[in-house]
Amino acid sequence: MNKFSKWIIALAVVVPTLLEVIDTSVVNVSLGHIRGSLSAGIDEATWTITAYLVSNAIIIPLTGWLSRVFGRKRYLLFSVVLFTVSSFLCGSATTLSALIIFRIIQGIGGGALQPISQAILFEAFPPEEYGMAMAVFGVGVMFGPIVGPVLGGWITDNWSCVGNNQSDTKNNNGGSVGKKFKIQFLPEIIFYKPS
Repeated sequence: MNKFSKWIIALAVVVPTLLEVIDTSVVNVSLGHIRGSLSAGIDEATWTITAYLVSNAIIIPLTGWLSRVFGRKRYLLFSVVLFTVSSFLCGSATTLSALIIFRIIQGIGGGALQPISQAILFEAFPPEEYGMAMAVFGVGVMFGPIVGPVLGGWITDNWSCVGNNQSDTKNNNGGSVGKKFKIQFLPEIIFYKPS
């Protein structure tokens, strides 16, 4: 593997992971608009956050097993597609119960992105460059909670429509670009193969 392709792989796995980390905090500042648009109380609207975090926490321990069963590349692509489609559905939700269900699906798709991305980075970089690979990954992961509330507030104030939670539509473009990078640049040979 040449020097250029390992950085393409790093970009391909860090960008969707960044979007997933942003989603853990982007909805927090939109709760007031969600409550108003979907006629929900504060205790009901917070389920959009709880549902995402719980489904995310459930899928993370299962990620290693699922990636062995289906293959890392296929499971990563599936997770990006599921995350992107459910983000679109979250942005299109017209009821609170639909939004909560779509956030659960979004958490399932997004939860696998962090552990798979780290595993792929460890396989794409030689052992002497693990620190650099994890530093690149860490920048993406640490940038998400910083930009999430700001991005969520800006999107809510500028793009919010009655009945729609537009803070999740930002993932559609990022997820599509990430999927294209993964299909083109992630070779199947670097992924786990059962013996």
